[in-house]
Amino acid sequence: MNRAALRRAARTEWGPLAGTVRRTLVRKGIRAVPMTLAAVALTAVFQIVQNQSWGFEPVQRIGSVQAQLTWWVALLRTPLSLFVPALDLPVWGALAQVLLVFGIAEICLGRWRTLAVSYVATLAGTMYARLAIHIGPDSVFGLPAEAAKVVDTGPSAAVVGLAVFVTWRYRAWCTCAVVVVAMVTEALLKPNLAGKEHIAAVAVVLVVCAVDEVRRRRRATRTDGGVPPCGRGHGQRSGAPASRS
Repeated sequence: MNRAALRRAARTEWGPLAGTVRRTLVRKGIRAVPMTLAAVALTAVFQIVQNQSWGFEPVQRIGSVQAQLTWWVALLRTPLSLFVPALDLPVWGALAQVLLVFGIAEICLGRWRTLAVSYVATLAGTMYARLAIHIGPDSVFGLPAEAAKVVDTGPSAAVVGLAVFVTWRYRAWCTCAVVVVAMVTEALLKPNLAGKEHIAAVAVVLVVCAVDEVRRRRRATRTDGGVPPCGRGHGQRSGAPASRS
């Protein structure tokens, strides 16, 4: 494949997404991603506080999730657990993930949809952990009882979910497939709690993508159906593509 063909493939794959991000940043600058900047700041604050002798316990109490916790406690802690960096991973990785993926998602999806998708993905992983432990280690979908004690924090499930949703929405099919395959490979090579939670997040977000796709197509169909056949071509060249919703 020559260089021109590679450029065409890259434009097809990432052109609409990159164009949206570039235009928005040029027009608004950092004002385009206030929620992302707040999330990065919150993650950094949690990291600093939990590494203090006086701060570890309070951070764990408000943002640390374990499968052994009661349902209501886990649900209360899940939103903030996105922003508590995992203790066994470098914090710069979490900050980079939030800045890049949350930033792109906030620009392309909007603030509230970004928060909704990220929370759904994180909650899917949290709830799956309980199911997997109940299933037990004898099943490929299960986990050993010791996994109930694992501290489950960090933005990774939310990042994976947002990456899938944004690439699906902007028709970056290859990138979407790469993310899904990477998560499956991770779970196969390292079948721990984090890897399987990522699979759960991907599965739930793919369902959300399918529902969103059906909703948008129905809305487009209703919009097209509301235009009289004789008037549909008025002011529009024959064969011109209809605008997307």
